[in-house]
Amino acid sequence: MPAILIVDDEPNIVMSLEFLMRKNGYQVGIARNGSEALAAVAQTPYDLVLLDVMMPDVDGYQVCRTIRENASRAATKVIFLSAKSQPTDVQQGYAAGADLYIPKPFSTRQLMEKVRELLAKEPC
Repeated sequence: MPAILIVDDEPNIVMSLEFLMRKNGYQVGIARNGSEALAAVAQTPYDLVLLDVMMPDVDGYQVCRTIRENASRAATKVIFLSAKSQPTDVQQGYAAGADLYIPKPFSTRQLMEKVRELLAKEPC
């Protein structure tokens, strides 16, 4: 069963994403800021990270770059979910190593399709 880490400082978003991912059969971890996310990723080999950009301490771009620099986490997929939807923000997300950048608000159905797509690409 794939494991997904949800990283967001908005409790409502965390709750709804956690519910959605569990309902679809995924194991879920939660981090409420960048520092917690980095600690969680260091401890657990998550298959996918749903990552907010704007957070109080370490921003999502830095979290993503750190994941990408860790060779043992090379297979971890990263999807940015962010209210920052300007082309420069999106570009910055991909430059940091994101697999996907989805602007908020997003459709949960569309998000689930993308999550399944990315996780299906994993080597068996």
